[in-house]
Parts: sequence; C-alpha cells; structure tokens
Amino acid sequence: MEDALKLTCLSCGQANRFPVAKLDAGPKCAKCGVALASGDVAEIEARQHGKATLADDLPLIVDYWAPWCGPCRTMAPEFAKAAKALRLKARFAKIDTEQFPAISQQLQIKGIPLLVLYSKGKEIARLSGARPAGDIEAFVRQHL
Repeated sequence: MEDALKLTCLSCGQANRFPVAKLDAGPKCAKCGVALASGDVAEIEARQHGKATLADDLPLIVDYWAPWCGPCRTMAPEFAKAAKALRLKARFAKIDTEQFPAISQQLQIKGIPLLVLYSKGKEIARLSGARPAGDIEAFVRQHL
C-alpha cells in the first residue's frame, strides 16, 4: 500500500494499515471497529502499550499515571484537551503504573505523572509533572 500508515488499535491491539490520505476520514480498526485517530485518550494495557510504542507510524504520547496520584488526576482533563487539539498529529494514551508495574520498571519511571512521546518505535522525549494542555501541545509539537 503506497503512503500507508500502520497503527495499532489501542483497544484490541490489532495492527491496521490504511492510506495516509484517509487519516482525516476517521479510520477504524479492522477487527473491533474502534476509531484509530479519534482525538480521545485511550486507556491501554501492557499488550497495547508494547505494540503501539514499537510499531506505530503516527506519534504516540503516553501518560504514565496512578489513581492515587492527585497531580495525575488534575492533569487528566488537560491531557484530553491536548489530545483533541493534536488529533491528526499524534495519538494519546494513558497507562496505570499501579496496575502495570513492570512497565514502570522497564522504563525506569521514578515519578508520575510522566508523559513519554514515542515515534516510529523509539522514545523521543519525556515531560514530567502535571502540565496544562498548552504545555503538552507545545511539548509534542517541539519534538515532531
């Protein structure tokens, strides 16, 4: 497929390919039908995290958080605003570090909230601490 994007469904983990020209048309997962680039924040599990951070063609920014963390809960609506603003530039996901501690250990996460930007299988940058939507958007744009 010429000029195709590969995206992992953040819901079921299925790998999907579709033409770049159809990104703004709202592609959906071939397996489960969930929108692949909706501008929403996806809550992911370890399986989707592993696949999406290593294989996706569209940048992915992941919020590493925990339910007991006050700053994490405070930042959640700001993260969602940034996800809407950058809908076709990057996808946004969050993963609970308390539920998936092996990921925290693997990434050597020392504090939360922590945002990590991935692109084409590599970690590009990290941003720690609770941030407003404008700061999150600027962080993503700076590194793309």
